[in-house]
Amino acid sequence: MSDASTQAKFSNPAPLGLAGFALTTWLLSMINAGWFAGEAMGMVLACALAYGGTAQAIAGVMELPRGNTFGATAFLSYGAFWWSFALFVLFLHDKVPAAFVGWYLCLWGVFTFYMWLGTFRAPRALQLIFLALWITFFLLAAGEWTGMPGLHQAGGYMGLLTAVLAFYLSAAEIINDSQQRTVLPVGASRAM
Repeated sequence: MSDASTQAKFSNPAPLGLAGFALTTWLLSMINAGWFAGEAMGMVLACALAYGGTAQAIAGVMELPRGNTFGATAFLSYGAFWWSFALFVLFLHDKVPAAFVGWYLCLWGVFTFYMWLGTFRAPRALQLIFLALWITFFLLAAGEWTGMPGLHQAGGYMGLLTAVLAFYLSAAEIINDSQQRTVLPVGASRAM
């Protein structure tokens, strides 16, 4: 039997995972929103591989010993999303029909939707990230299916909102923990 003083305390990997997600999402969403053209994609890909993909995967693995199934699933999945996105752009972009890309984005939207359902007892900030993200995926999918630039651009703007929300929660977890008080509110979690 061990007491609390001898148990290992694992650091919170969520700020790392959220920041990796937010920064990479912001960069890609600026292109999707039409702020920058495709020649900016190289920086997105570098970030997708190093920060969005790898750092999130590390955060996901760090969630495992903490027993956080949701965090592990989210960070490992979205880390893999960024790796798959980078590989797609680098090697397959001109070889995959837009309708199939639409399905790729739609299925990420389905995954994100049920992850959002899993946040209903979590802080409001986390709920809002997943709400904005599943809407982003569905708008981008619809843009691929219809060829309507306005839907793609709307997905870009929703992606920017998603990134801002993820940056906020990452900052709140770091700042609130370091100050040992609530500086940036995240919305109360509901008790089970």
